[in-house]
Amino acid sequence: MLVEDDPAIRTALSRALRDAGHTVEMFTGGIPALAAAVERRPDVIILDLGLPDVDGHDVLAMLRAVSDIPVIVASARDDEIEVIRLLDAGADDYVIKPFTAAQIDARIRAVLRRTGAPESDPPLQIGGLSIDPRSREATLDGKPVELARKEFDLLLALARRAGDVVTKRELLADVWQLAWGGGDRTVDVHLSWLRRKLGETAAQPRYLHSIRGVGVKLAAPAEEA
Repeated sequence: MLVEDDPAIRTALSRALRDAGHTVEMFTGGIPALAAAVERRPDVIILDLGLPDVDGHDVLAMLRAVSDIPVIVASARDDEIEVIRLLDAGADDYVIKPFTAAQIDARIRAVLRRTGAPESDPPLQIGGLSIDPRSREATLDGKPVELARKEFDLLLALARRAGDVVTKRELLADVWQLAWGGGDRTVDVHLSWLRRKLGETAAQPRYLHSIRGVGVKLAAPAEEA
């Protein structure tokens, strides 16, 4: 699904993506695109921010409230704070205009590789905590844990390296696709939310253990290890 109000970009990009083998549905406004996305669940959405009816950031927020469809933001807004804000809000990737159709095609393939859990991806068990990558569900001591998209991604990234200390830079790259420095506050905030939902605190950790100056480790409680 391509959500872009600029007719030249919309026409050229949709033609090139179709030539690359994609089926493309085009929208010029955020609200019609949002309704269609919820109903038809496209594989991926390419979302411009400067839309005529509602800002793309608001479209993303409304979509994330009801769906985990992968979203690639495609915008002329190149401010680093804005990029981080959109990735924190649930975007899976961010590409800055001008771009080529080949670049967008490659981004689509990369996002689908990251967000599509393979058939062989089994549930992970750490003590009483179970994480299923395919269904994107987590349970703690047999009870469901309601997690937002990035909270689940963060938990899964740590679970896949259970017992290892993972640095915040590694988490930024893995969960938020941010290769540059900074953004520690983003990790800290999401860890705080995740701890709350796991029934623990930084001062009294059960599963999530912060290693000062290094990173964070997910491990089963001592009595369950």
